[in-house]
Amino acid sequence: MMQFYKKRDFGTFISDSFAFFKLYGKNYFKNYILLNGLLLILMVVVCIFGYRELFSQIFGSNINGDSHYFQQYFEDNLGMLIVVGILTFLLFLILIIINYLYPVFYLKRLAAGETKIRTDDILSDFKNNAGRIVILCLGMIFIVSPLSVIIVGISYALILIIIGIFLMILVYPTLFNIVTFLMYDYFNSDKGFFESLSYAIRSQFSYPNGREKSPYWKYWGATIILFLIMYIITTVFTFIPMIFFYGSLLTSSPDGNFEQNPFAGTAGIIFFVIYGISMLISFFLSNILYVNAGLMYYDGRTDLHQKVELAEIETIGLNE
Repeated sequence: MMQFYKKRDFGTFISDSFAFFKLYGKNYFKNYILLNGLLLILMVVVCIFGYRELFSQIFGSNINGDSHYFQQYFEDNLGMLIVVGILTFLLFLILIIINYLYPVFYLKRLAAGETKIRTDDILSDFKNNAGRIVILCLGMIFIVSPLSVIIVGISYALILIIIGIFLMILVYPTLFNIVTFLMYDYFNSDKGFFESLSYAIRSQFSYPNGREKSPYWKYWGATIILFLIMYIITTVFTFIPMIFFYGSLLTSSPDGNFEQNPFAGTAGIIFFVIYGISMLISFFLSNILYVNAGLMYYDGRTDLHQKVELAEIETIGLNE
């Protein structure tokens, strides 16, 4: 059984993230699929057929030289597009909520000593915390997201003077860690949203006791390494549909005059099916990042390390 409330270094975060799935992966993903599988399939289906239709209309109008064709299509199907857009947004929002909070509730139960976690247990966590989930979503939408956009925007603008590139490399993992720490702390304590947000920010740079070395670089380092691993794997799958796409363009028009819509044929179907598969893979792989963030959160809870160690010693003494 893995110990959660303990100090870890940079390398241990990465190794323990993979060790977690070696120990609990079967049960973890079984519950993940039962809880999230239908939503993932619906999202992929919507993206495959919705994007295919949209890109077919855009590409088809450009090929035919009719600059008003897509505008007319949009006006003729405005009601349907609005309904589909709203449903897609709600579906994506629910998917994001479950995808982010599932690891939080799962690790919380493991850290409390549970070993066999069922889907019903996680569902009860969602139901029991429905009010706090709503507050979290509102805080994320109206407070965290706007601030993040401003910070990322400033960093992106500074790319023109080179320093922005380094800022972006620092900012993205840090923002990700702050957001995940916020969720872990909000559901692992009785704090309010702003208290957990404050803790999530402060914990990136110092431990609660203030006497130990800043954990920022080991948190940032572990996150950026796992980001790179995930990026490389997902890039392989997104690169494949691009090969099919450009291959269909060259095959349909070797002289460079594109008179056929590649999204309307078999190549278009293959493109979006593989793109949908790459989406599924990215959702599954993102769990490594969320689990790693959980291990970092428990690393930062030094106020509970000693209590857990004493409880384990007492348990050993009783067993003997």
